[in-house]
Amino acid sequence: MTSEARQLLVLRHAKSAWDTGVVNDFDRPLSKRGKQDAPRVGGWLRQQGLVPDVVVSSPAKRARKTTIKVCRELGIPKQEIWWEPRVYAATTETLLGVLSECRADAQILLLVGHNPGLENLLGYLCGSAVSLPADGKLLPTATLARLRVAANWKHLQPNCATLVSIIRPRSPPEAV
Repeated sequence: MTSEARQLLVLRHAKSAWDTGVVNDFDRPLSKRGKQDAPRVGGWLRQQGLVPDVVVSSPAKRARKTTIKVCRELGIPKQEIWWEPRVYAATTETLLGVLSECRADAQILLLVGHNPGLENLLGYLCGSAVSLPADGKLLPTATLARLRVAANWKHLQPNCATLVSIIRPRSPPEAV
């Protein structure tokens, strides 16, 4: 893959459990469904040959567990994951800053985080090409957006990416 065809994989964490008695949002665990959906995403990535060169994840418990389950399916050890606190509750500007710090030679990058930050990032990178599906949810839990990006990670600008597909764990990929 050449630098002209970089891919950014934007994954919202899998479904979290709300009824656990955990007071802090950061510490919410995955639900039973989340524990099933996360490996499905990893399996789909493996089948497509989309093994990321760099994995960046929020360290919040639900994102951390999602990332570990996805990476296990891809054969990526936990030690190779960049646990970045800025991804939790991030703005578009913050996420762009994190992406700009990624290895310049990375051709496939996986970013695992939270809404609304991830949806806002998609809107920034893809512009009006991003439209809401019929259910009104662009990135429900465990949904992966696959973007083609020509720009270097340090120079991501508005409308610099093409949304290739949206992959939900319980349905076939939707070409965009």
